[in-house]
Amino acid sequence: MTEVQEKAGLAPWTPSRATALLVLADGTVIEGFGLGASGHAVGEVCFNTAMTGYQEIMTDPSYAGQIITFTFPHIGNVGVNNEDIETVNMAASAGARGVVLQAPVTDPSNYRATQNLDAWLKARGIIGLRGVDTRALTALIREKGMPNAVVAHAPDGVFDIAALKKEAAAWPGIDGMDLVPGVTAAQRYDWDETTWSLEAGYGRQSAPARRVVAIDYGVKRNILRLLADAGCAVTVVPATTTAAEIFALKPDGVFLSNGPGDPAETGEYAVPVIRALLDSKTPVFGICLGHQMLALAVGATTVKMKQGHHGANHPVMDYTTGKVEIVSMNHGFAVDAKTLPANARETHRSLFDGSNCGVSLTDRPAFSVQHHPEASPGPRDSHYLFRRFVELMDKKAA
Repeated sequence: MTEVQEKAGLAPWTPSRATALLVLADGTVIEGFGLGASGHAVGEVCFNTAMTGYQEIMTDPSYAGQIITFTFPHIGNVGVNNEDIETVNMAASAGARGVVLQAPVTDPSNYRATQNLDAWLKARGIIGLRGVDTRALTALIREKGMPNAVVAHAPDGVFDIAALKKEAAAWPGIDGMDLVPGVTAAQRYDWDETTWSLEAGYGRQSAPARRVVAIDYGVKRNILRLLADAGCAVTVVPATTTAAEIFALKPDGVFLSNGPGDPAETGEYAVPVIRALLDSKTPVFGICLGHQMLALAVGATTVKMKQGHHGANHPVMDYTTGKVEIVSMNHGFAVDAKTLPANARETHRSLFDGSNCGVSLTDRPAFSVQHHPEASPGPRDSHYLFRRFVELMDKKAA
C-alpha cells in the first residue's frame, strides 16, 4: 500500500513487519500490529464475547492481571468517552493489562465519542495488539485454558523475544494471587451518583432511605449507581476495613463488590469480616468476587475455571423466579456448588456449563450472584437484585 493510496482512503496502511507480539508461556509467538501504549505487560489471556461495552470491559477492575481477547472483530468503532469508565480507582493496575483485536481501529462514529480508542489506550497505559486471528486464539483458550502471556508493543518492530518468552514462562499466574490491593480504594468515600439517562446524563441521589457500606474489592461505578438508584446512601470502604469500622458506620446493609484475583487469597482477610457481618445478621449482598467471598465465609470452596466466563450473552437460570436471565459475566474462578453448606441455597446456575452463579442463606439475610447485574445485557433482567437487597434491609428495620 503506497502513501498515495493511503491518503486516498483506499485502505488502512499497515507496516510490513510486526510491531506487537503476544508471547505465550509455552513459547508460542503471535505477531500483529501495535496500538495503544508501547512497552510490555504480563498477564493471563482470556476471551470476551461481548459485542458492545468494550470501554466498560477494559476498565472493569475485575480484569486486573488479564489480557483480553475480543472475539467481536470491530472494537473501537464507537470510540470512547469519559462517562463509560467503570473503575473508580484511576491506577493503571485497575483494569486490563492488554487487549488483542482482529480488525484495525477505525475513526469513531458515535455522537458520544470524545476520543479515538488508540489514543485512549495510550493515555491509560494499555498495550494493544491487532491483526490477530482472534478465532484461532479463542479456540486455543477453549482447548487448553487461559494461558499466561506477555503482550508487547514496539513501534520500531524490535523485540527481545527470548526475554519475553522467559518473562511469560516465569509469571506465576492469577491462581494463588491476591490482586485486590491494586484496585481497592485508598480511603473511605461517599457515593451518590445515579444511573445515566439520555440528555440528562448522570443524576444524584438526594433522598436516600437506607445506608449501605460497600466493601471495595474492585467495585464498578455502575454498581454504585444502581445502589444509589435503589434509594441507598453509599459509603465505599477499602477491602481491608475491619468489621468494627464497618459497624461504626451503622449501615442498614453491606455490599460485597466485584474484583480480580484468586478469591481464596483475598479471603484470608475478607472472610473474617464477612463472618462477623453475618453473625450480626446485617443484610449482605455480593456480586462476582463478593459472591465468592460470601461462599467462602460460610465454608464453601472456590475452583479455578479452565476458560472462565467473560461476555454479555450468558444464560443463567434463576431458581427463585423460574426465569432465564441473559447476564454479563467476568470471572475465572467459581464457587464449587458441591461444597455449599446446608444453610446456603443455590439460587442461580449457568446454563452454559452448570456452574454456580448464586447463593442465598436460609438463616441469615444474605445473598449473592456471580454475574454482573449492573452491566445490563438483558438489558435489565437482573436489576431486581438491587431491589431484593433493599427489601432485606427494609425487613430487618421493620
